[in-house]
Amino acid sequence: MGQAEWARDLARHLLEEPLPRRWAHTQGVAAQAESLGSILGAETDLLTAAAWLHDIGYAPALIDTGFHPLDGARYLRDVQQADDRLARLVAHHTCAECEAAERGLFDTLSAEFAKERPELVEALTYCDMTTSPDGLPVDVETRLAEIHSRYGPEHLVSRSITKATPCIIAAVHAVQAALGHSGQ
Repeated sequence: MGQAEWARDLARHLLEEPLPRRWAHTQGVAAQAESLGSILGAETDLLTAAAWLHDIGYAPALIDTGFHPLDGARYLRDVQQADDRLARLVAHHTCAECEAAERGLFDTLSAEFAKERPELVEALTYCDMTTSPDGLPVDVETRLAEIHSRYGPEHLVSRSITKATPCIIAAVHAVQAALGHSGQ
């Protein structure tokens, strides 16, 4: 069994029943990751595994800090003894540093999980931010608006997303440019 298949089974176990909408989103994010094979080559399996696992920190059984990238990455590292690169991708997905700073967890995130290769972090951000909560493909602007609508303007997540928007849009555009150069 490859890393992506293992990750799919773990994510299903943690998300499908308690968080069915999050599970639908996760399935869509993983499909987006699989579609990037032409630009990722051998790293497609790693990115797809990270896509399956990027939101496991929302699983009720895993919540510790309330910051899902950190909670998910810690579970992967400490409980699952997962690949270090996989845990780092989960920890830093979708410009997580912005929300970590809002939560007072920036130093903790940075100390526990080094950043992964920027192109892979961008690819995971692309997959996450071009997938709706229901697992359907959307443009990044629609996804950003949906997050703001769901949380409201004063919520910590909305403030974080506002700060992360340039990072998110740059990641999406970088992947779209790479896909354009690959002929996809």
